[in-house]
Amino acid sequence: MAKIRTGRVGEQIKKELSLLIQTELKDPRVGFITVTGVDVTNDLSQAKIYLSVLGDEEQKDNSLKALAKANGFLRSELGKRIRLRHVPELIFKIDESIAYGSRIEKLLSDIGTDESK
Repeated sequence: MAKIRTGRVGEQIKKELSLLIQTELKDPRVGFITVTGVDVTNDLSQAKIYLSVLGDEEQKDNSLKALAKANGFLRSELGKRIRLRHVPELIFKIDESIAYGSRIEKLLSDIGTDESK
């Protein structure tokens, strides 16, 4: 039962955070960010937000710093949009799975072109 609720809360946080980052956040350090996933603890005290950032490592670092700076604003806006007694603490992490998947796909395509020769 608790896993169903944390899943629903996580999806709602993902949806609202995506909208907030794209529309409300005015920090120029924030690049093109996609919220790829949200893991919420069972007691809803913490939420790990996984982000995919378009750009190099410097762009990723700048985006993470800007989001850490705007953490209070994002939590307060989430509290207004999602009716929760306590808004979870937001922990932002870079999601490397997309880059890892594209690297694997590139390696597999390279193997395929080598075998066709």
